[in-house]
Amino acid sequence: MGASKLYSLVLVLQPQRVLLGMKKRGFGAGRWNGFGGKIQEGETIEDGAKRELEEESGLTVDTLQKVGHITFEFVGVPELMDVHIFRTDRVQGTPRESDEMRPQWFQLDQIPFGDMWPDDSYWFPLLLQKKKFQGYFKFQDQNTILDYSLHEVDDI
Repeated sequence: MGASKLYSLVLVLQPQRVLLGMKKRGFGAGRWNGFGGKIQEGETIEDGAKRELEEESGLTVDTLQKVGHITFEFVGVPELMDVHIFRTDRVQGTPRESDEMRPQWFQLDQIPFGDMWPDDSYWFPLLLQKKKFQGYFKFQDQNTILDYSLHEVDDI
């Protein structure tokens, strides 16, 4: 395994609904996803997660709960993606579209898995059950999972 780069992913998860963003450009464009991105030098993972949530959706948040940690490997890409996943149920503001993302609320029984990253259908059920989890996914390309492991953990 080579070097890795730190990323955050934030899911705004309320009792009946989850906020996702349609990625408009760049990596993962055309897919619904949580909000997040690269952690910058000198910022904590949580601060980076809050910053990305605000940049991409216009929402601010006081506290985030860390729920998952997934490492992604893409065949032919030497650098691993080290993704720290957070959830929150309390946000300030109204979601607004940004250059990168178009936010939309989804009912929990209408999550658009067909238009999301393929790994989401594996770990989202754990997220919805308020479980914590750790995982690894190896992709051949953006649509094909070659190998994965995923397990619940008590603490993350």
